[in-house]
Amino acid sequence: MTATEFHWRQMTEADLPAALAIAEIVHPNYPEDPAVFAERLALYPPGCLLLVQGDRAVGYIVSHPWRYADPPSLNSLLGALPVKPSTYYIHDIALLPAARGSGAANAVVSRLIAYAEAKGFPNLSLTAVNDSAAFWRRHGFMSAPNPALDAKLRSYDESARFMVRQCGETRA
Repeated sequence: MTATEFHWRQMTEADLPAALAIAEIVHPNYPEDPAVFAERLALYPPGCLLLVQGDRAVGYIVSHPWRYADPPSLNSLLGALPVKPSTYYIHDIALLPAARGSGAANAVVSRLIAYAEAKGFPNLSLTAVNDSAAFWRRHGFMSAPNPALDAKLRSYDESARFMVRQCGETRA
């Protein structure tokens, strides 16, 4: 692998400081405590990946099984994963500017979609922030307005939106 290649790999506990540093750069308006990252990794390691370029961390994604239409509030601990999850939730994706445009984000989202489908989830869901809805729409996610979620979404910001992609759908 050359220094310019990007590669997604399993995140480890040792990677948490790098992931937090990336989060501070990419999501300064959406701060989350180190305990949130540590808990997600401990609860569902397969859903936590680190993007590396050579030996440098340049991005991450955090995801896990969850309950449909019940996205966690910003900076909140889960306690445990549901016994009977009804969605595969993408909690966060962040790439440093050096990794943007590399195709790494598209690759990992496609990877998570395939993973969720293989595991039998009916859908994937997320909370879109930072004007990212267009990116998610390109991957088949649609806004799913739900007045019961308004207060929770405002824990992110006024423009946050809950989005869903049904498993088994192909992109147009």
